[in-house]
Amino acid sequence: MDPPVSRRIHLLPLPPVPNHLSFLLLRPSSSDSVISLRPQILLLLLLRLRRVQDQSLIRLRLRDPPPPPPRLAYLISGSSGDGQMLKRTLMALYHPNNQYVVHLDRESSAEERLDLGAFVANQTLFARFGNVRMIVKANFVTYRGPTMVANTLHAAAILLREGGDWDWFVNLSASDYPLVTQDDLLHTFSYLPRDLNFIDHTSNIGWKESHRAKPIIIDPGLYMSKKADVFWVSQKRSMPTAFKLFTGSAWMMLSRPFVDYFIWGWDNLPRIVLMYYANFLSSPEGYFHTVICNAKEFTNTTVNSDLHFISWDNPPKQHPHHLTLDDFNRMVDSNAPFARKFRRDEPVLDKIDSELLSRSPGMVTPGGWCIGTRENGSDPCAEIGDTSVVKPGPGAKRVEKLVTYLLSTENFRPRQCR
Repeated sequence: MDPPVSRRIHLLPLPPVPNHLSFLLLRPSSSDSVISLRPQILLLLLLRLRRVQDQSLIRLRLRDPPPPPPRLAYLISGSSGDGQMLKRTLMALYHPNNQYVVHLDRESSAEERLDLGAFVANQTLFARFGNVRMIVKANFVTYRGPTMVANTLHAAAILLREGGDWDWFVNLSASDYPLVTQDDLLHTFSYLPRDLNFIDHTSNIGWKESHRAKPIIIDPGLYMSKKADVFWVSQKRSMPTAFKLFTGSAWMMLSRPFVDYFIWGWDNLPRIVLMYYANFLSSPEGYFHTVICNAKEFTNTTVNSDLHFISWDNPPKQHPHHLTLDDFNRMVDSNAPFARKFRRDEPVLDKIDSELLSRSPGMVTPGGWCIGTRENGSDPCAEIGDTSVVKPGPGAKRVEKLVTYLLSTENFRPRQCR
């Protein structure tokens, strides 16, 4: 049988590409300025965005092999009592070519952190590929405080230093869970520009101006050896004029170039904004958003989505609903690759494992790299093949639908940093 082929699209000389289409040129091929996006998605977007009248201007040719799958770098964080759920989320997300940092904050007991450390150390797969790291010296992470941002920056720095080559950084909590396999996600994202940053954001901060931007909070987790809640000082401050505030979801999928930027901060903007957000309530819902939308280099790389299914009240309260079996169909229909918030041992997690991930209890989610048998309850990933092989399933189609929607002319440029 002939190897699988995919198509590339060459644009013959055309007028200058309009702004709403320029995202397609973010990652051209080094050889001949060919757009690196899955052909089915690209054709659809070209026809929508350019409203091409003469389709003879588009010429197709076959290309082999298909684009290599990206590598993802995950942070999975938890607090007291989250150890077991963090393990489960890690196993559901595992792929040999990805990188992982896990962290239980200092509110968790020493026994719980030691148990997680032993779990990571004793997993044969993790030891073989060396791609799971635990932050052993746990950080204080104060709810709604800047220490949550500091913990994310800590993990990102570790992944930049020790994680080798990877393309996107994904921050999750132990209360998150995947709705698609890693093969589904890696396959779909193989055809996307690696510069894109998936971050839910808006400059319409509304009530947050009076409740978060103007009040000044202090997070004792920055300077105390024992955890304490944030507290407010009597003074208030005016809205910043040196940069524009943005807010959004705390859950993101960020490109490596942007992670490099906010860690190194070569123009100093990330550091200035970080110092401002040190006194901002719920800073994880604003810091990265404000940095990316005030950095001209990255503004046009934003995709306004956190890639999550989250069930909120209307209007939203402080916390989302805990998801149950009643939410399963809505989760699937959302086409999102991740969902939150789940309680530990919630029955819907078993349904996700069996129906969406094909994952057995205590095992990693199988992928194209697993060449063993499932007979008699065996682990198919006990025998390892080529880790670059991905075998997408129905989840890839769902993610493709979501990406096509997010990158459409109605939703991509018009929703960037507005």
